[in-house]
Amino acid sequence: MVQEYISRSPEETERIGEQTAAALRPGDVLAMSGDLGAGKTAFVRGLARGLGLDDRVTSPTFAIVNEYREGNIPLFHFDMYRLGSSEELYDIGWEDYLREGGVCAVEWSENVDDAMPADCLRVDIRHLSDTERQITISRSNA
Repeated sequence: MVQEYISRSPEETERIGEQTAAALRPGDVLAMSGDLGAGKTAFVRGLARGLGLDDRVTSPTFAIVNEYREGNIPLFHFDMYRLGSSEELYDIGWEDYLREGGVCAVEWSENVDDAMPADCLRVDIRHLSDTERQITISRSNA
C-alpha cells in the first residue's frame, strides 16, 4: 500500500495526518523521515487530532519523547534527531512504549531504523518548493 499526497500548507499537512489517524490501531508505529522543516511535527499534530487529543503538540527534540494520553489511543511522539544509535532509544524504554498499546510517531526514524518494526507505517515528507510538500505513506507487509 502506497499513498501519495501533495500538501500546500501546514494546515493541509495536518489534515493528511488527521486522515491517516483514522486507519491506525493501538500498537502502530509510524517511522517518519524528511528534511528539517518539512512538516513532520505538523503531520503529528494532525495525527493527534485524529486520535481525539486536544493537547498542544510540539516537537520533542530536546525531551526525546512527548506523551499524549488523553485521546482514544495514547500517542507517543519521538524525535530521534539527537540520538546516535538505536541503543539510546532502547535506553529510554522503547520496548515499554511498544507494549503500552499506543501509537508511536517517530521523527527522524532513519537514525534508529534497525529498531523500527518490520510492519511499521513509513511516512516520508519532502520539500517540493517553499510551500509544497510531497507526503508518501506506505506500509510493508512483513
